[in-house]
Formats: sequence, structure tokens, C-alpha cells
Amino acid sequence: MQAEKLQSNSTPTAVKPANQKNQFVNDIKSVLHEAEEMLRAAASASGERAVELREKALVTLKTAREAMQDAQSAALAKGKVAARATDEYVHEHPWKAVGIAGAIGLVLGLLLNRR
Repeated sequence: MQAEKLQSNSTPTAVKPANQKNQFVNDIKSVLHEAEEMLRAAASASGERAVELREKALVTLKTAREAMQDAQSAALAKGKVAARATDEYVHEHPWKAVGIAGAIGLVLGLLLNRR
């Protein structure tokens, strides 16, 4: 089931971040599609089968929501670590940081001026 696939992808791996992000997005889309199909089947079914399909869909959606919350927390934590590292670097090497920022500004200015 897609829920197991989602949970297995929530652990850190040696995959490149872009590939990991794409895989995560594809897994979420797949899980949501599966849940939609279950809900459609539940709408046309009746009795116990409909209840069972709705419950499966709700479990699938809950798993997807939890995986997205985990990914959001991980991204927030990585962002905080990057911000902290940048802040420390700027405090330790202020003139170097000013030079880098100036160079980036110059390059961006040249690129934007060409358009």
C-alpha cells in the first residue's frame, strides 16, 4: 500500500534532496489518488463495504497528512540550521560576507540589466 511507501520515505536517506523531494511529492500524489479512488468506490458501494472503503480512505489521508507534517518539520529544522550557520559565518567573517553579497548583487544586476 502507498502508506507504507510514504512512511519508508520519511526517514533520511542518501538520496539527493531534489530526487527525494520529487519522490515525496509523487508518493503524496499517489496516496491522494488512492484515497480518492477509495472514496469514489465507497460512494457507489453500500452497507459495510462503503464503511470499510471510507475508513481505508481516511486512514490513507491521515497517513499522508502525518507524512507532510513530518516533512514540514524536517524542512523547518534544516532551514533553522542553515540560518544559524549563515549567521555564525557572517559574524565570524563580516567583510567576506559583504564581499560575497556585493558580488552576488553585481551578478544579479548584470543579468537583470541584459533583459
